[in-house]
Amino acid sequence: MVFWVFWQKSRRTAIATGTIVATLFLSTPVPGSAHSGSSPDRDPRGSARPSNLLHLSQQTPSPLQQVNSVSDLSDVRPTDWAFAALQSLAQRYNCLLAYPDNRYQGDRSLTRYEFAAGLNLCLNRIAESIGNSGADLEGEDLSRIRRLQAEFSSELATLRGRVDALEIRTDSLAANQFSATTQLVGEASFFLSGALGDEKANDSGESVQENTTLDYRSRLIFNTSFTGKDLLKTFLVSANSARLGGEVTGTNMTRLAFDVNTNGSVILGKTFYRFPVGDNWRVNVDAVGGGFNANVPTFNEFFTPEITGALSRFGRFNPIYRQGLGGSGLTLTYSPNSAISLSLGYLAPDASEPTGGNGLFDGRFAALGQVAFKPSDRFRVGVTYVRSYAPGSQVAVSGAIGSQLANRPFGETATSADHFGVQTSVGIGSHLILGGWAGLTLARAEDEGVGVRQGDDATIFNWAVTLAAPNLDDRGSRAGIVLGQPPKVTDNDGGESDEDTSFHFEGFYRYQIAPGIAIEPGFLAIVNPEHDADNDAIWIGNLRTIFLF
Repeated sequence: MVFWVFWQKSRRTAIATGTIVATLFLSTPVPGSAHSGSSPDRDPRGSARPSNLLHLSQQTPSPLQQVNSVSDLSDVRPTDWAFAALQSLAQRYNCLLAYPDNRYQGDRSLTRYEFAAGLNLCLNRIAESIGNSGADLEGEDLSRIRRLQAEFSSELATLRGRVDALEIRTDSLAANQFSATTQLVGEASFFLSGALGDEKANDSGESVQENTTLDYRSRLIFNTSFTGKDLLKTFLVSANSARLGGEVTGTNMTRLAFDVNTNGSVILGKTFYRFPVGDNWRVNVDAVGGGFNANVPTFNEFFTPEITGALSRFGRFNPIYRQGLGGSGLTLTYSPNSAISLSLGYLAPDASEPTGGNGLFDGRFAALGQVAFKPSDRFRVGVTYVRSYAPGSQVAVSGAIGSQLANRPFGETATSADHFGVQTSVGIGSHLILGGWAGLTLARAEDEGVGVRQGDDATIFNWAVTLAAPNLDDRGSRAGIVLGQPPKVTDNDGGESDEDTSFHFEGFYRYQIAPGIAIEPGFLAIVNPEHDADNDAIWIGNLRTIFLF
């Protein structure tokens, strides 16, 4: 409006002003708008991640297209006060631009740099018109353009410098990029851990090993896309993390989420390829290291990641998702709309072994079916079923996180199981997420064993309630609490049941020191470990430093 008032003496002035303003409004996005590209980079879990790449979408204007007639603009009407000026721009100077959806957005505000960018673009268009036709501008129009060039000479020079620097940076990135299709993401963490308690929970009479350890785990993740809609994901892992389980505390209930040990070697931890089929189907092919927790919603995403999620193995998600963990197979997800999805999956942990009792269909396996409902952004619920089988020496019915009896209710006897789970997540206010699950497993002995008959049944139950605070401050600090009962055998035809009940208490607070660096103290307490009230409580303390890059 300032320039409109300044040049309102003649209709030509209005046209010239419309040229500059139209070009300016349409060539630069307003910060924070849908076209500004202002969203930060995100890591695979959704938290803010630093980037050394320049956000080109924040430095360059949105794609524009030439409009040959004002009637092509969907948001400009003949009754608008600037309609005649815009019409003249299209007819006289061929200098009217619009967004690809044919919107003009003529009421947007602008800065001097944005005005300079629009002016530069319009001048180029006019110069192009003169060069093509040999025509000349009328004296008064030319005089105004020269005045504008002089007025905004410093801004135009700065703009040219920024564009030149951007081109140099872009050329450098293109020449030295890691890959045209692959993004490299890194995770590393140091863990200071220790157990505290009296006797181990395995009736050995031995004391809990209270030595403090300093461990690490690091992952390099290669995210590759060939079409922009697919994803080939590869994990390289190196770790030396103590297992605070049987040998240390006498129970798997104290195992931590990140207790992987590669003895310092780099191994291929996981590889899968995910791609869409049509608008509603997604296919996930796991070559190695597959897990249902990575393929379908667990409704506990805040706690699910191994390095940045829950402190304990149990606190990550319902143990039902641990069936088939580390396997190869296929998962299909059908989403007719944003409110519902149906998933079917199959994983075989020994798929690469051709010997008898192994392979894709002759050894351990897990088959999953899940229906997920999302009636709103703040409420989700899922119902899950998994069928699993394992030969006697490889049985771990509860994913190696409950009591010894809950993992092998029939000892080293081939066991099949039907697992049922219900999971939910509810947003409370703007800063809390309440979640939880309940899991029921019906195990069956598939062979004879010591004191076990083929067909004997066992019932195993677990539950948990979680509370997450994802954003405690403007740095992205967070906290989490987990309360629950690890898997417990409540009935067993083939032997003993767990007589008492264990309770799992867990809490952690992550302070975000800087983007990509956080320090997190946490604790884990197991009351009545191994579901035995005669066992003393066992405590685990942990201090981890997390690096994301």
